[in-house]
Amino acid sequence: MYSLLQKTQNKILKKIYTIPFLEYQSEIAYQIAAAKHTLNLPVISSTDLDLVERIRQSGVVITSLEELGISSTPQLLQAAKKLMSEIAETVAMSKNEFAIHASSQQIMKYPAVFLWGLEQRLLNIVENFLGLPAAYHGAYFRRDIANKVEKGSRLWHLDKEARKVIKIIVYLHDTSENQGPFQYLPQSLTSKIARSLKYTSGYILDKTMQEIISPANYKSCIGSAGTVIFAATSNIFHRGSIPIASDRFAVFFDYTPRLKNYSFYGSSSLPHTDLLLLAKNLSEKQKRSIF
Repeated sequence: MYSLLQKTQNKILKKIYTIPFLEYQSEIAYQIAAAKHTLNLPVISSTDLDLVERIRQSGVVITSLEELGISSTPQLLQAAKKLMSEIAETVAMSKNEFAIHASSQQIMKYPAVFLWGLEQRLLNIVENFLGLPAAYHGAYFRRDIANKVEKGSRLWHLDKEARKVIKIIVYLHDTSENQGPFQYLPQSLTSKIARSLKYTSGYILDKTMQEIISPANYKSCIGSAGTVIFAATSNIFHRGSIPIASDRFAVFFDYTPRLKNYSFYGSSSLPHTDLLLLAKNLSEKQKRSIF
């Protein structure tokens, strides 16, 4: 009941903050808060600082699990392999369904997936990008079905759940143009299109997008298994393109600023009781990120 009320409240607040004056005031307040937090930002390596700068400049950075070298990656891959086989046996119940998500029970069975997104180095990178302490909303392990359904996240949109949203996407198999890659439009084009459409929130059909801009401007994030995408999804129009050749398996890790005034996410990917169980072995900073 509480979760439903929270989601409803967040939906209303998100809509209110699309009013131009309030949106402007919120952005100013965000910048002031970020400026105050500057001296408290975690120190990161020059390599990670360069990564953050590239995300700021282009909205998307493509790297790999191997290049990142996160210590718990072997556990992530082992758990992902088992989850892929379990989800592959799941049958889509509706012809309108386009994605199957691992359940909270499955994620708790293989917690290495959720915990990878809490690696301190990743939290530090995210905090430096956001300019404020990060809230980790969890891991979304999904199988995107190779069908012709065009709805939801397969439509163009901006993530408006917070002043800033950043997602880390991990491909679990080779992903080409025909296997539903993450697609986006550069930040410069996104701002022009948003003004042209007077966009505040919601989804845009590809047909509508093509009336404004040529598909030649679409950027597809293709790569082999283990490709990692850092995407500032509040800054770029993006979508998951429709898989044609085969289903796509990927994990999405979601982050926003932790301060409530700048985030309207409904809840975590896991129930509160599961978070309490996982929190027993977490650091204080990690705990603050999930609660």
